[in-house]
Amino acid sequence: MTKIAVLGAGKIGEALLSGLLSAGRSAADLLFTERYPQRAVELTETYGVQAADVATAAARSDVLVVAVKPQDIDPLLAELAPVLGDRMAQGGSEVLVVSLCAGLPTALFEARLPEKTAVVRVMPNTPMLVGEAMSVVSGGRYATEEQLDLVEELLGSVGRVRRAPETQQDAVTALSGSGPAYFFYLVEAMIDAGILVGIPRAMAAELIVQSAVGAATMLRGAEGHPVMLREAVTSPAGTTIAAIRELEKHGVRAALLDAIEAARDRSVELGRANDPSIEGDRTD
Repeated sequence: MTKIAVLGAGKIGEALLSGLLSAGRSAADLLFTERYPQRAVELTETYGVQAADVATAAARSDVLVVAVKPQDIDPLLAELAPVLGDRMAQGGSEVLVVSLCAGLPTALFEARLPEKTAVVRVMPNTPMLVGEAMSVVSGGRYATEEQLDLVEELLGSVGRVRRAPETQQDAVTALSGSGPAYFFYLVEAMIDAGILVGIPRAMAAELIVQSAVGAATMLRGAEGHPVMLREAVTSPAGTTIAAIRELEKHGVRAALLDAIEAARDRSVELGRANDPSIEGDRTD
């Protein structure tokens, strides 16, 4: 069985551990690293998975899932590189590095780790915490089809997975990586609107959240375009079309387009700051 280590057991790392266990992976085949000892103890007690230091995890595992914050990547790669180098020099099994770090290109890992290290970049999103993630995977220069298949299998335990060229990852980050925040923002505004028209906050929240769950379920099962679902609710001269007119009048659609473009552009900036092939643009 493939041995997997999650490097960085924050919320996303913990969600992946939980999903892998729920999908049938044995706790004995999993490891994790965690900088805070008390949290490491709590995770071991909860999931039965052993904590390890980075060097031990790298020496014992076939797949290293990097789930640290982008600003913590430099010291982690500095610690990983000699361990993986020794392992390769001794003829050890091939190691696959899977990055869940937003904005970090596979080229960064390939430049800092031993030559020909296989790297797969993943853009997940926070619904991973409830087993409903949308994750998009992209292979680096040395990642094989079999390794990409393995990553899809692993991420499939916490949601849905698609494959895309790495050149699309900035757009993916803007659309689905940041996407949950847009929905939360809209729900927040709709709850406030409910209060404005006289509904108590708790009831407004329940009405909107359940409506969102129901609408998402309909979207997932629908064969047609979302516009068809919207039109089914929009009666001539009714309340819904009056609301839609106001949304269009205030440019809500255009604002969403601009927002997603802005998020894409920011992701590009972050990638340039961490791309070893672009000299002079990197910020420490």
